[in-house]
Amino acid sequence: MNALAGPLHGLANQEVLGWLLGLQKTLKEQGKPVTPETITEFAWETLNGGKVIPGYGHAVLRKTDPRYTSQRTFALKHLPNDELFHLVNTVYEVMPGVLTEHGKTKNPYPNVDSHSGVLLKHYGFDHYDYYTVLFGVGRAFGVMAQLFWDRALGLPLERPKSVTPEWLDDFIAKNPNGLELKGPGD
Repeated sequence: MNALAGPLHGLANQEVLGWLLGLQKTLKEQGKPVTPETITEFAWETLNGGKVIPGYGHAVLRKTDPRYTSQRTFALKHLPNDELFHLVNTVYEVMPGVLTEHGKTKNPYPNVDSHSGVLLKHYGFDHYDYYTVLFGVGRAFGVMAQLFWDRALGLPLERPKSVTPEWLDDFIAKNPNGLELKGPGD
């Protein structure tokens, strides 16, 4: 869980939520509505101030994160009138264009963190320090599945990609009676 605590991992949705709340507060103080124009102006102020727009870009993906799309679809259905959702949705409308024009972002599209904090806050998770825990719990199911297969097959702890589905099929075909083997290639 500690490995998830950095701003690019478990704390990323907190960073986004903080940026969104700051944006919301600034617009209210200035008496400005949430529009594509006011969001664009705030985005350029952020970028020209040497800061990044949190929640945009991904280390691997070069398109909108499908988890973001799923969360947005959920929010469109279940919380269309939520102020923060309206804000994050308007940011989504303009930010890829702003970041593309800025030219320093390899992937100008939203990742999962640009939306997840808004949903958590909407449903009452106001203790932001626990967001990393929630993030970790979701990942724990994958780790548990891996440990189950490792133990069932008598394998040492290993990385998830070290046993392929093809190897598993071959292992089962060669060992219909459950002979114990040590690992791939045995």
